[in-house]
Amino acid sequence: MGRVSLLGLLRQPKYRHLRMRALIALGAGLVVGLALWSWRLGVAAAILAAIADTVYRAQTASSVAPWRRASAAERRTEAQLKKLERNGYLTLHARAIPDSDAQIDHLIVGPTGVYAVDSEKWDKRLPVRVQSHRKLFHGPFNQKPRLDEARWEASRASELITEALGREVTVVPSLAIYGPAIPWKILNIREVDVFDGSRVRKWITNRERSLTEEEIQDIYAAAAEVLLPRYPEG
Repeated sequence: MGRVSLLGLLRQPKYRHLRMRALIALGAGLVVGLALWSWRLGVAAAILAAIADTVYRAQTASSVAPWRRASAAERRTEAQLKKLERNGYLTLHARAIPDSDAQIDHLIVGPTGVYAVDSEKWDKRLPVRVQSHRKLFHGPFNQKPRLDEARWEASRASELITEALGREVTVVPSLAIYGPAIPWKILNIREVDVFDGSRVRKWITNRERSLTEEEIQDIYAAAAEVLLPRYPEG
């Protein structure tokens, strides 16, 4: 078997991110080195640029393959939720509700509880408004079906996880909206919390701690078993 050169490996499509990282590091090194007339500072700048690119990609890389992701809204929510991992939160993405066409975009289990987040990208040109805290409108369109679906998904997930564990587990439903301005912080409409997508993390963390680390692990494992991936590997 012939030897494979490093250059040959880097030319492969799956290593495109490494090529980009090398170019970023080289560019940073040349700019700093030439500007300050110091090869040492140039090397240091190249190393720092490579590290920064590595950290950025680690924080923004999706756990769901690009062709499988349903929307930009889900990707934005997923990027926010990745930052909660260091605080003990675990997340499942694109999980199907058995015997239905419905899915929970993001199921989060952590110290403050269990949450179902459905991410929505709406037309920013149409206003969002509420009537009597019971009706949600996007422009002229009544969003009752969407609220009912989010509430049902969370309720069904709660039932399945409760049955698997043998103790009651409540899943809090929510709708994270991207696009139009949301004229409130967090509003509960038809038993579903509705908020601007940028508030996902605050909505989850600004609550009292209610689960131990062991309970989090148990609930997460049960949820992963009863809510199968919408796009299974292989």
